[in-house]
Amino acid sequence: MDNLYSFVYRGALTEEALDRVGRHRRKHFGAEEAREIQKSLCYELLEPDNLAEAQRMSTVYAAIHAFENTVRQLVAKAMAEHHGEAWWQKVPERIQKTVKTRMEEDAKFRWHGARGATKMNYCDFSDLASIIVTNWTAFEDVLANPEWAKAVLSTLEKSRNIAMHGGVLAKEDIERIGMNIRDWTRQTG
Repeated sequence: MDNLYSFVYRGALTEEALDRVGRHRRKHFGAEEAREIQKSLCYELLEPDNLAEAQRMSTVYAAIHAFENTVRQLVAKAMAEHHGEAWWQKVPERIQKTVKTRMEEDAKFRWHGARGATKMNYCDFSDLASIIVTNWTAFEDVLANPEWAKAVLSTLEKSRNIAMHGGVLAKEDIERIGMNIRDWTRQTG
């Protein structure tokens, strides 16, 4: 019993010490925070059927959002490893121009939050596939086949656009999203 007590106590002390030095904890979204956000958004004023449909799609949105940002990180990392610090110059010019315009537009509205801190946050989802295909040598060890990567991202973009723009996906579409996320994750593992 003394060993168990000692083990638990040392664990608690370790947790406390890690918190004191600024340990980075994973973000968790709980029911209390959800209720606070719902109150701020006046959920009680919204049509219940539309709200229920939106809440169902929010689960899909969360998966797509997380996946999209995972791909953004993979693209930035692979490009930096392959091309070095000036990797952005290897991005297709059309994408660079669009990103520059979007960043300038965001800068005009300082009162509102921006898309993100990096140029990658200003790329469209379809731009990620373009960057991968036009810089294939940076990705061939991870993705194995450019046509497969482009097909997965294209398929997910169709569902993404529906979910992100107020549409409702069928069960089969949701399952397809899951299958593609799973396949991509296994490949890039």
